[in-house]
Amino acid sequence: MIGDVRETKECERKDPMDLFHSGQVVKICAPMVRYSKLAFRTLVRKYCCDLCYTPMIVAADFVRSAKARDSEFTTNKGDHPLIVQFAAKEAQVLCDAARIICPFADGIDLNCGCPQRWAISEGYGACLINKPELVKDMVRHVRSQIDNPKFSVSIKIRIHEDLKRTVDLCQKAEAAGVSWITVHGRSIEERHQPVHYDAIKIIKQSMSIPVVANGDIKTLKDAENVHHLTEADGVMVARGLLANPAMFAGYEETPFQCIQDWVDIALEHGTPFTCFHHHLMYMMERITSKQEKKVFNVLSSTSAVLDYLNDRYGV
Repeated sequence: MIGDVRETKECERKDPMDLFHSGQVVKICAPMVRYSKLAFRTLVRKYCCDLCYTPMIVAADFVRSAKARDSEFTTNKGDHPLIVQFAAKEAQVLCDAARIICPFADGIDLNCGCPQRWAISEGYGACLINKPELVKDMVRHVRSQIDNPKFSVSIKIRIHEDLKRTVDLCQKAEAAGVSWITVHGRSIEERHQPVHYDAIKIIKQSMSIPVVANGDIKTLKDAENVHHLTEADGVMVARGLLANPAMFAGYEETPFQCIQDWVDIALEHGTPFTCFHHHLMYMMERITSKQEKKVFNVLSSTSAVLDYLNDRYGV
C-alpha cells in the first residue's frame, strides 16, 4: 500500500456524489473478492466505468495490522473515484478504518450483503440487514468523525422476504446520513434465482438519496434495461465485467485491444500469475473454443501465457 498510496495523498479528491448528479446512469465495478484490485480497476476505467470498489476488507484486521493494510489495499493517482468496502460490526472500528483510508479514497462502503457463512457467523455482511439500528449507528459514527464532507459513506445490502423491513432499513440509513444504497435484488438465501428488480424499484421510490441496482447485469443492454425497470441512479456489475471488462463501453464481447490492455496493465502492476491468468480465462471465455480453453486454462507461467497470446492472437 504505502509506496503507491503516498503519491495520491496530495492529489485532488473527487466527490462520488457528483456522478449521481450528472444525469447519467452511474456505471460501477462491484467489490469482488480477489478480482477488483488496482490492476483490474485500472482496466475497467479505460472502458467507461465511472466508479470502482475495492474487494471487501475486514475493518478490524485493517485497523490492527499494517501488514493487512499493505496486502489488502493499493491505489494510485488514476484510481479515482474509489470506494473502499469494509466488513464491520462495530461503529468505532469502522470509523477507525475510515479515518485511515480517508486520505487515499473517495468513500467507504459498509458490506451488508455478503451471504457467505463465514461472514454471517462473524457478524458481518448480510446479517446486518437484520440489525438496522446498528447499521444506522455505524453510518452516523463515520459521518460525525470524518471531517471531509465530500467523503461518501454508502451501504450495500440484500433484500428481506418482507420488503417493508428493507425499506425501513434503508430509511434509517438515509436518516443517519448515508450517501447512497446499493441493492442486490436477492434475499440472503437466494443465489441463482431471478433478481427482484421490482423490489429495487420500490426501494428507490421510498428514498430521496441515490439507489444503485445490482444483480445479473451482464451487458450494457442489461444495464439499460435494469435502469428502466428499477429507475435506479446507477448499476453495479460483477461477473459481467469479469467476462467483458469493456462492456460499459458497449462491446458485446471482450475486444482484443482490451486483452492487450490487461496484459500491459497486469505486467506493469506486477499482478500475481494466478490473478493475471484467471482474469484472462474469464475474458476469453466467450471468444475461445473448447479446445483452446483446454490448452490455455492449464498454462502455468506468465511467459507461457504471453507466448500463447502472441502465437494465437498476436497480442
